[in-house]
Amino acid sequence: MITALIADDESLLREELQDQLAAVWPELKIVAIAANGLEATAMIEAHQPDVAFLDIKMPGRTGIEVAQGIDCNTRVVFVTAYDQYAVDAFENEAIDYLLKPVSKERLAKTVARVKSALAQRTPAPDIASVLNLLSAALRKPATSASSKLRWIRASRGETTYQIAVDEVLLFESDDKYTVVYTPNGEHLIRMPLIELLQSLDPEKFWQVHRGTVVNAQFVASSKRDDAGRMTLNIKGFAKPVSVSRAYQALFKQM
Repeated sequence: MITALIADDESLLREELQDQLAAVWPELKIVAIAANGLEATAMIEAHQPDVAFLDIKMPGRTGIEVAQGIDCNTRVVFVTAYDQYAVDAFENEAIDYLLKPVSKERLAKTVARVKSALAQRTPAPDIASVLNLLSAALRKPATSASSKLRWIRASRGETTYQIAVDEVLLFESDDKYTVVYTPNGEHLIRMPLIELLQSLDPEKFWQVHRGTVVNAQFVASSKRDDAGRMTLNIKGFAKPVSVSRAYQALFKQM
């Protein structure tokens, strides 16, 4: 039995997609329906569905962020209202998408593609570059040459330091704050990571997990265990850094 999750913050669109799937794929079992990104993340972890239909814009966590955190073999189909630029990227990376409003004819093509991939037991497609592309598109207005962040004011205890961004080893999310790791230790920024990302250069800083962004120049090596989990060795950082499955392809040459 093939299982699926539907995630969309608009109830009418969730119900419409569920009805359309029942018509074109009656044997599909919908095991979970999420109204926001946080619910979708929890439900994917709990049910590990074969396919997740993720709206891109959702409260709590975007569909992109949900996909970034998937650590199982769930296939992702984005439900999007994005422009043709993003759609072309989906096509080139062999990941599927559905443009709103979803037509029955287009949904049928998606179903056929997913069925074929699951039947052949092919590996989940490489979606890392697509996720990075979409993440960059979402923060595009803030990443012009003049607005890319060069310095950060971060605190350690009662002292505030000015840190060159190029010296940062990695950033890690801590609820409403962001932890900054440098060769000189750990600092704190009173800003969530998702907001900080808007000012970072995506060519230098790579998101490797939902809550982790690494400085690419400090990535020394990668390691994959028998279960397929990947970790990175960051120069000057003592602990291994986990990489979600969506981003493992970034390091396939290492």
